[in-house]
Amino acid sequence: MIDDLRTLVEVESPSRDLDALRKSAETVASVVEGRLGGRAVLVDSEGGPHVHWSGGGTPRVLILGHHDTVFPLGTLARRPFQVEDGRATGPGVFDMLGGLVQAVHGLASLDDRSGVEILVTADEEVGSHSSRALIEERALACGAVLVVEGSADGGGVKTGRKGCGTFEVSVAGRASHAGLEPAAGVNALVEAAHQVLAIAELGRPEVGTTVTPTVAAAGTLDNVVPAAATVVVDVRVESAEEKERIESAFAALAPRLDEAVITVRGSVARPPMAESAAAELFAVAQRLLPGLEGRAVGGGSDGNFTAALGVPTLDGLGAVGGGAHADHEYLVVASMTERANLVAGLVDAIRSA
Repeated sequence: MIDDLRTLVEVESPSRDLDALRKSAETVASVVEGRLGGRAVLVDSEGGPHVHWSGGGTPRVLILGHHDTVFPLGTLARRPFQVEDGRATGPGVFDMLGGLVQAVHGLASLDDRSGVEILVTADEEVGSHSSRALIEERALACGAVLVVEGSADGGGVKTGRKGCGTFEVSVAGRASHAGLEPAAGVNALVEAAHQVLAIAELGRPEVGTTVTPTVAAAGTLDNVVPAAATVVVDVRVESAEEKERIESAFAALAPRLDEAVITVRGSVARPPMAESAAAELFAVAQRLLPGLEGRAVGGGSDGNFTAALGVPTLDGLGAVGGGAHADHEYLVVASMTERANLVAGLVDAIRSA
């Protein structure tokens, strides 16, 4: 498993870099074929190649993951793959190349691999726009989904996830000389400031809804009234009702300044993953690994899509470790065999149900 993990990590795969993603997909396919036999098919898309493998027979369970990472090319040179003091480190080890390796080796331990499919997508980190339809198609065909994203803190699996989305609020104003005739302009930055304060008030932490302005841009020169501004907002919700409320609120945003124009793009694209979607599979996982904990978390994954379809979905079955998206990302090596066996046990239980 360590050898295969090194192989995947050392082929960098930043989202949206199509050349790098093709090399990564080819490497993932090679590892899957080498360990499981059969043919791993590359499914081209505008987001990069997805990898799909089937063990044949009637589909019963989908193992779901992604091979894109958040790290730009060159990260590996600064932070190479290494194993030290029981931890593997390097870009993508925890999110989520370690989970892919564990799943493949778990399946390799089974004499019968029929009824199992693996789908490894290329654009999960940037919204899964090119892979969502394929994910939903295979999830419905299989009827159960095991998501090999990294574990929750302490090694627990993820039994619930918030719905999440990104909104971009664009403001169009009118430029003018900031010293000679500031009143002749329509200050897009001032309008954006009004909107940021209004948007921040949409959050309801008591019901799990967070609305967080994260990125803003405005203006061109220090003596020009800004003619344009943009604000990017991260949204997380726990219920369909809150998803609808937030989307309606963004659609209803109105300018405060005369002649300012507001345009809103975005949605809560990943629906909430209710804990009820994981209940049956989590009970099986606890029988296989007594003491295993389940947690609802704020981050989203492709499991949100499959759970929203009513397909039983258990997430966080991948690497035990931490530091997702950060330089201190790590995987606990001693846990790899246990997690691989857990995936194998879940596959057997689902097929025999």
